[in-house]
Parts: sequence; structure tokens; C-alpha cells
Amino acid sequence: MTEKKEIKKQVAKDVYGIHYGDSNEVNPVNNHDYNDFVKLSESKQNPKGFDKAYNDFVDYIMKITHEIWEEKGIGVIYDTYHNNVTMHFGAHNAVGIQSVIAGTLETLHAFPDRKLIGQNVVWSKFGENGYLSSHRIISTATNLNDSGFGPATGKKVNFRTTVDCAAENNRIFEEWLVRDNLWIVKQLGFDPVEVAKKMALNSKDTNGVNKTHFGKDENFKGQYFPEKYQAKDNSVGELVKEAYNNIYSCRLFNEVTKYYQENAVIHYICDKDLVGHHKIQGMLVSLFASFPNAKFTIDRITCNQRPEKDGHDVAVRWRISGLHEGLGMFGKPLGNAVEILGINHVKVIDGKIEEEWMTYDGLDVLRQIHIGHVDEEL
Repeated sequence: MTEKKEIKKQVAKDVYGIHYGDSNEVNPVNNHDYNDFVKLSESKQNPKGFDKAYNDFVDYIMKITHEIWEEKGIGVIYDTYHNNVTMHFGAHNAVGIQSVIAGTLETLHAFPDRKLIGQNVVWSKFGENGYLSSHRIISTATNLNDSGFGPATGKKVNFRTTVDCAAENNRIFEEWLVRDNLWIVKQLGFDPVEVAKKMALNSKDTNGVNKTHFGKDENFKGQYFPEKYQAKDNSVGELVKEAYNNIYSCRLFNEVTKYYQENAVIHYICDKDLVGHHKIQGMLVSLFASFPNAKFTIDRITCNQRPEKDGHDVAVRWRISGLHEGLGMFGKPLGNAVEILGINHVKVIDGKIEEEWMTYDGLDVLRQIHIGHVDEEL
């Protein structure tokens, strides 16, 4: 009994912090088209407890995604997800494989021709036989049937999704999913605020996160200012942790010039590319103006060396939690508590960030903002 508890503690601990995956153990996605990727047959890793059909953990993530979504192999979920899988969507969670099945079918009903292009998988081991992936996907789809956003429009959309998965023994037991739903709604031609208000009216957490705060999540610790973080060594994980802590937590937006290359680009939500220090700083000011005292925390940093030793790919899973009390990116402040789950993928070259993909669900942020306020706004 004691031994089992110890293993669970170790797994929980390893899901967080800074971790590294050995790129030599896997066939990385690189610029491979899926048709070419599946031809990479060399078995480098042989992950213990996983089906022999998968060469390595990256291969596992890429193939099951393709089989479930594009081949419509919904039943693959029964073979690759834990019966009591926990799904994290930012402000709310879902538990159980039934919710995975239901969500997949609902999405495929609304967007039956959805194609998922895997752009990268950043991964590492954890625990004795566990693995964690951070999978960045670009999807194309046509809205041929009604969706949770509204009636069918027949319009084509593209959007980014980033998913962190924790798996062991061929089954995903925990998943963190962020999708750019705000961009989907805009492309479909709907008013995002009106869609968010309808979602707010139907929200199960009306008396939850926004009614009972259990203590505010603020950037200050009592009267103490947020502390700057100093990297413990010159590793890429420590560099990224220092950059995010100082820029996001301490609001030192001036230090964008220190950690980002001059012509760095952030691929932001709603298909916006922000090039250069000024635009990156402007985005951060606008975002945090809506949540000026919110707390920023890093859940996990995962690092892989890029092919040919060309820098590193780094995945950062993070949260912003606090009150919508400022006028900024998300409009008139309504005072609600908001929880944002985000996952960034970062390309670090020569000790500075060259390219970054920042993903979070802006539509869910609007939903949380309007919970409890819809009637008074109408």
C-alpha cells in the first residue's frame, strides 16, 4: 500500500516543474507531412506498456490523433484513454472517458471534414513508465451542421489547438486542452460576446468560481511584491522560466527586449502574428490590463533539443487567475473571477526566443466574464 502511494506522489510531482525529453529517442515531427511521418518506421524508444504499433511516444500521439479524428476511429479512444481520464479546459474540468467520446462526436458532427495537422510534439518522460506530450495542431474544417456556437454556416475555418497529455500503459489519464474558440466563432460570423453570453447563461459554474472566491488569486503575496526569478543555471528550461516569471508575473514588459530576438514573432490567438518587441509588449499590456492584479503561474515546462542541435523547442503550460477588474482586451470590467489555461510553444535559438505560439480559449474567458451579468446587460 505504501509503495503505491509513493508512486502516485512521484507521478503528480513529475507532471509539473521543468523536464527534458531526449530527442534522439524519437522521430520528431519536424516539417514532415503526415504521409511522410508515418513512413518513419525506425523504433527508437519502445515505450514500456504501450502498443507495439507505436515506434515511440511522439508516434503514439500523432497516430492516435489521426485515427480518432480523420479516420473517424472513435473506438480508438477506448484503447488509448483511461476510463477515469481527467480533462482540463481552464475554468472547468471533465472526468471520464464518456466525456471524451461525447466531445469528439459533437465536434465531428459540426465539422465532419476536420483535418488535424500536427505541427510539433514536445515531450518528456515522467515517473517510471509515464510520458507527457504537448501537441500543437492546426485544424481546417467546414461547419456543415449545428454546433455549440450556433446554427450551421457552411463556412470553412482554421484554428490552433494545443494539448498536453499525460499517459502510461498506452492510456492517457490526464489531458489539458486549449483551443482558439474565439477565432472559430469570428470566422463563422457570430458575435463572440453574444455567443459567450449564451454560454454564460447555460454555465454550470454560475454559483461556483465567480460567486465564491475562496480568497482572491492576486499577484501580491499579502503586501509583498512579486519576486523576480533568477535562473539557477544556463539551461534552456531555466532561461524560459526566468523570462516568463519576470515578464508575466512581475509585469516587466520592458524585458521582452532581453529575452526575445528583435524580429521575434508570436503567433497569437485569432490568427494574429505579432512581430517585434513593440507589438509583443502591446499584446501583453492589453491582456493584463483586463486582469491587472491576476496571478500568473507556470504549471510545467517541457524541453526538447531541435534537430541538428538548432536550439530548443519548449512547451510552457500556464495559468492566469484573478478578477476582471480593468479595461483592456476583454472590454468593460465586470469584476468576475476568471481562470485562463494557456499553453505556449517556444523556439529558442542562441539563448533568445525567436518564435512563439500562444494559445488559450478567449471565448471561455468571455463566458466567465459574463456569468451572473447577462440579465442586467440585456
